[in-house]
Amino acid sequence: MYYRALHQLFMTAHNRRATQSYTVKVSMVEIYNETVRDLLSKDPTQSLDLRQGSKGVYIAGVTVADAPTLSSVHELMAFGGSNRAKGATDANEFSSRSHSLVMITLEGVNKATGARTSGKLVLVDLAGSERLAKSHATGERLKEAKNINRSLSALGDVISALVAKSSHVPFRNSKLTYLLKDSLGEW
Repeated sequence: MYYRALHQLFMTAHNRRATQSYTVKVSMVEIYNETVRDLLSKDPTQSLDLRQGSKGVYIAGVTVADAPTLSSVHELMAFGGSNRAKGATDANEFSSRSHSLVMITLEGVNKATGARTSGKLVLVDLAGSERLAKSHATGERLKEAKNINRSLSALGDVISALVAKSSHVPFRNSKLTYLLKDSLGEW
C-alpha cells in the first residue's frame, strides 16, 4: 500500500507540473518502548520528544530529508527500515519490535498566483500484537511486547472514542496515538 500511495502522490504532482510546483520531504521514525526514534538519523537509538505546536503535534529534532523523486523516497524508506528495531521471538524469527511511521510532507506553490498549500501523508506500519504465551518472550522482548500491546490498546481506545464522538479522546495515552492525533481526526 505504501508504494501505491507514493506512486499516486508523485503522479499527481507530475500531472500538475504546468500549474503547480511541489516539494516533497520525508521523515521516518519508530516508536520503540514508548520512545520516538529517528530512523533517518546517524544515531537511530536516540530518543526524540513530541511537542504540541500551532500546526499540531511535531517531533523536535527529527531528520527531514528532501525527496524529489519516488526512488529517493524508496531509498530513504529502505535506509530507515534497516535501522528499525527487530528481534526474534518464538512466534516470529524476524519480528519488528516497534511501530514505524513514514511522514511525507508535500508543499505546493501555484505558479500563477504564488499561493502555497501543504499536506501531510503518514504511512504507518504497526507492530503486531503478541500473545506472551505463544512468543515466550522474556527480558527485553517481554518489555517490548508489553509496550506494543499497550500502544495498540491505546489506539483502539482512541478509535472507539472518536467513533462514539466522545467529549474526551485519550490521544496522550501513548506516543503512537499522540503522534497520530492530527491524522486520526483532531487538530
